[in-house]
Amino acid sequence: MKLRPVGIIGTGKYVPERILSNADLEKMVDTTDEWIVTRTGMKERRIAADDQMTSDLAYEASVQALTAAGITAEQLDLIIVTTVTPDMPFPSTACIVQERLGAKHAAAFDLSAACAGFIYGLATASNYIATGMYKYVLVIGAETLSRITDYTDRNTCILFGDGAGAAVLGPVEEGYGIQSFELGADGTGAELLKIEVGGSRCLTAVDSSEEKRPFIYMNGREVFKFAVRIMGSAAEQALAKAGKSKEDIDLFIPHQANMRIIQSALERLKLPEEKCVINLPNYANTSAASIPLALAEAVEQGRLKRGDTVVLVGFGGGLTWGSTVLTWS
Repeated sequence: MKLRPVGIIGTGKYVPERILSNADLEKMVDTTDEWIVTRTGMKERRIAADDQMTSDLAYEASVQALTAAGITAEQLDLIIVTTVTPDMPFPSTACIVQERLGAKHAAAFDLSAACAGFIYGLATASNYIATGMYKYVLVIGAETLSRITDYTDRNTCILFGDGAGAAVLGPVEEGYGIQSFELGADGTGAELLKIEVGGSRCLTAVDSSEEKRPFIYMNGREVFKFAVRIMGSAAEQALAKAGKSKEDIDLFIPHQANMRIIQSALERLKLPEEKCVINLPNYANTSAASIPLALAEAVEQGRLKRGDTVVLVGFGGGLTWGSTVLTWS
C-alpha cells in the first residue's frame, strides 16, 4: 500500500494573560532574577486563571489552527491532546475539546509522553492519515503546569508555565510534509521526573507535609545530563532517516526546557542561533505545549517558507524523547 504524504496545514497557540516574572518569584522563594536567567534563560512564564482548565487553553489554540488550515471542526476525523495535566483523569481532555469545538465526527483521546508528547502525537496522527484511515487530525499540546508546581520549591517553581499549541495535519503534495520520526523511551529514568500522587500507586496525599506530594519532582542534575545527550542525537537520527544532514536544516524547533540545553544541541548540530526558535524567556517550560507553541510563533513571524527543512525535537519524563523532520508545505 502506498502511503500518502502528510504535513502540518495549520497551527495555533494560546497563552494565559497572567505573567509571573522572575521578580515575582523573588518575593515567593529564595531566588534572584540573575540566578534564574543565568541557569535557565527564563525571564517570565504565563499562569492560567483559576477558572481556566487545560481544555480551555487547548480550545483557544485549536480554533486558531483550524482557521489557519481552512477547515471546520466538523471536518476533523480525530483529536489528540498531548498533556500531563488533563482536566481530570477521565474523560479525556480531547473529548472535552471535541464537544466544545463541535467536532462531532471526530474520535478523541489523550496521549501522555510528557514534554515529548507533541512529537508522539504527530507520529500517531500522521500514520492515521498516511494509511488513508483519516484525512484531518488535530494534535494539541496543552498544559496547566502551575497546578502541579510547588511554589515553595525554588528548584522547580522557576521552570514551568502554562500554554497550548495546536496543529492540524492533513494530506500534502508529494515530496512535502513529514519525512521521518525518531521516538524513544528509557523507563530506567522514570524516577527522575515524576508526580507520585494521583495514580493507582498513591491516589491522594493525606496532607501537604507528607513526603509524597501532588507536585512535580525532578532530579535536575540527571535530567539535564540526559537532555544534553539526547537532544542532538535524536535530531541526528531523524535527519538520517530522512536522508538529510545537519547542513540541510533551515529551522530548528526544540523543546524549551533550558537555554543551556538548547545551546548544547545547537553546538552539536553546528547551527547558528538564528536558525533556532527560542521563546523560553517568555514562557518557560510548558511541557507538551512547548514545541507547538514555538512552531505557531515561527509561522506567525514568517520564519517558515515552502520547502524549508524543519526539525522538531523534544524530551521529557518517562524518560521519553522524539524528533521529526518536515519539508514545510
